[in-house]
Amino acid sequence: MKTIYSEAHRLHDGQAELIDGKLLPCFETAQRAEMVISRVREVRLGEVLPPQDFGRKTLERVHRASFLDFLENAWAAWSELGRNCDALPVIWPARTLRNDREPETIDGKLGYFALDAGTPITAGTWQAAKAAANVALTGQKLLASGARAAFSLCRPPGHHAGADTYGGYCFLNNAAIAAQASRNDGAEKVALLDIDYHHGNGTQTIFYDRADVLVCSLHGHPVQEYPYFLGYDDETGSARGEGYNRNYPLRWGTGWARWSEALDDACKHIAAFGAEVLIVSLGVDTFKDDPISEFKLDSDNYLDIGRRIAALGKPTLFVMEGGYALESIGLNTVNVLSGFENAA
Repeated sequence: MKTIYSEAHRLHDGQAELIDGKLLPCFETAQRAEMVISRVREVRLGEVLPPQDFGRKTLERVHRASFLDFLENAWAAWSELGRNCDALPVIWPARTLRNDREPETIDGKLGYFALDAGTPITAGTWQAAKAAANVALTGQKLLASGARAAFSLCRPPGHHAGADTYGGYCFLNNAAIAAQASRNDGAEKVALLDIDYHHGNGTQTIFYDRADVLVCSLHGHPVQEYPYFLGYDDETGSARGEGYNRNYPLRWGTGWARWSEALDDACKHIAAFGAEVLIVSLGVDTFKDDPISEFKLDSDNYLDIGRRIAALGKPTLFVMEGGYALESIGLNTVNVLSGFENAA
């Protein structure tokens, strides 16, 4: 299996996020991707390739132009005020406020587009986010050219980013961009399987009213877990998309037995859907020792995840999302990929 990787991810280097009422060092760090690529090379998973540049038009198929303009120019607007720390929002358009007008100033714009105060924008965020999207798109092109599978080692991750929102460490929705590229390359039906610990709210909203992309997500129950306000099992799609969104919200403490039942059910729906391409949002923050998650999977379970996904027999693109147990992120990620490869 070929891996696509860009060292440009290091340009996004957040110093602090608001968590537990404090500004603390970011859990989403460059070391995450470096641990994964080290393991990929150690086990000789396959060739490691740099990404191609697909330009902004591919991003605009998923994200609104005004949002991309904001991401591209946010750091300049922030630093022009003499600020040299990370850019974080301080206000959001909550229920009693208007959300139909984009403010002119950077503090207003940050609150308008952001989900949270845990996703800092830095001097290199836009460049890193663009590179991550290109990493995903390069993997998608390998599938379009006949590859059985590819691994897009994206950082920053993407599944919390909506058409015009960012948060949860995510700026551009790499998996959604790859799924849309598959549609544009001729795939009639694309399935997107999100196995990250957190609900992929951005991915859900992007495809919620569409019948050509089936979205299945296994995640921490929103009554307990971020992003709290989306990810319930009664969210099944709207308009033409009714029935093409499936959520599997699971309670804190969920272990392999219950989690794997949900995976098997999601795989059954993907098979029945008749997807021609499968995009997997691959998060390994379901691991028992993850510092910000509450599931109880073991490292060996990730081998079985790969095998079960392989059994679908679909051209499959793995897109890196979360996972914050640094000492295990490489092992767990590559276990999924090895389990898939060895099931051939």
